[in-house]
Amino acid sequence: MSKLKIHNAAWPGVVGKDPDTDQPPISLDRMLELTAKAEVNGQKFDGIDLFLFDPHVSIDSSADDLKALADKVQGLGLEIGSLVAPVWEPTGGGSACGSEEERKLFLEAVRKGCSIAKDLRDLGVRPNGLVRIDTSVDPQTWASDQEANNALIIETFKEAGKIAQDHGEKLAAEGEICWGGMHSWRYMLDILEGVGLPETVGFQCDLAHSMLYLLGYNAPEHRLLPEDFDWNDKDTFQAAYKKMADALRPWTLDFHVAQNDGTVHGSGSHDKTGRHCLPNDPNGKLDITWAAGCWLRDENGALLNAFNHICWDGCMFDNAVLENPQTWNDILATMLDVRNAHGE
Repeated sequence: MSKLKIHNAAWPGVVGKDPDTDQPPISLDRMLELTAKAEVNGQKFDGIDLFLFDPHVSIDSSADDLKALADKVQGLGLEIGSLVAPVWEPTGGGSACGSEEERKLFLEAVRKGCSIAKDLRDLGVRPNGLVRIDTSVDPQTWASDQEANNALIIETFKEAGKIAQDHGEKLAAEGEICWGGMHSWRYMLDILEGVGLPETVGFQCDLAHSMLYLLGYNAPEHRLLPEDFDWNDKDTFQAAYKKMADALRPWTLDFHVAQNDGTVHGSGSHDKTGRHCLPNDPNGKLDITWAAGCWLRDENGALLNAFNHICWDGCMFDNAVLENPQTWNDILATMLDVRNAHGE
């Protein structure tokens, strides 16, 4: 069996959910249960990736809280992988290019996230994974003074990288187009190259979000597909996709399997971000297994073996979809296809 482990994500139960609506949060216990019960031809998920935010995992969790979490996860035959630090203002963080106070809040969220990550590693429940960050600023604010804001983001990310190193951790910025400085593949590279810590501060590829880089929704100057692109033109799509992946792959430290229908979705701080679809959605634009190979293999097609685990990522689905066990079997089947193709 391949070394590449397959993880589910817990945050679909929290992101876009509100207790005062008909789409309330789904508890971590329920997300763990759904993950543990999924099965395809005798194969199951190996673990789960977590968002360090209430009501799932408090960023201020005590040692006892973390021990209870580790026992619960291990009791279900799972392990913990990558963690999402709550670096955004609505979750207690702040902009990476904001005021001194905002940047302090950002770095404090990173410090707490890395501390939890280390504690879970020490508890034996987290053999691999890293801590995810974003710039936590919208593209419009970033563009108001691109040079100055980029310099601040780079400085903040460098400080965050030092915090991660002190905890024996790594950080990855997700390619989500709603975050300033990360809203195009070229701007993302500028940040990573400016930080200059490729072993510590890198890129997290989410197939759904990174595909939006090709379309230039929030950065038309860097789009790689024409405005009148015909989705039946696979050769043009694959050439553009490979150009993006070849540029970002050397910086990629974490990998998420996902599907996208070529449109944007979101609200508030997550405005104009990639719309996640289920893997078998008829409107999905990605050949998931092919696209995964652009990140799990080098430009010549050789396996990289760069990751210990891959994670499913899909947010803002209705609770009825998330509560359906078949959803997770379908997702697991897709993850297994990726591993069978690129995981040896």
